[in-house]
Amino acid sequence: MGVLKKRANDAAVAELAASIASYAVGVPQQDIVDDARGSMNTAFARQVAMYLCHVGFELSLARVAAAFGRDRSTVAHACHAIEDRRDEGQFDLWIGALEAMMRTTPLPFAESDAGVKT
Repeated sequence: MGVLKKRANDAAVAELAASIASYAVGVPQQDIVDDARGSMNTAFARQVAMYLCHVGFELSLARVAAAFGRDRSTVAHACHAIEDRRDEGQFDLWIGALEAMMRTTPLPFAESDAGVKT
């Protein structure tokens, strides 16, 4: 996969994660991907989205950072913050359900076997 295609794919994954986090936290998706930090709820939703990209699609911290227009250390902080909360039973169930949503999302049609013409 070429660099440009990989970046486009990473951006699409970030949008998907932001959409899931938007729904789950009740924050507009645009606020999650916006350059501004925003409210505490927005920052939390962004942390959730970054975590989902890293865990759900196994993107490196650097790739998640590039997709969200953030620094790698910001993504590392987000992932650590979410991991630290996984000790809370209800939170663990909640974030686990969101992870499952990301992991069960099918590949884009063009990348799946169904999209390949023989």
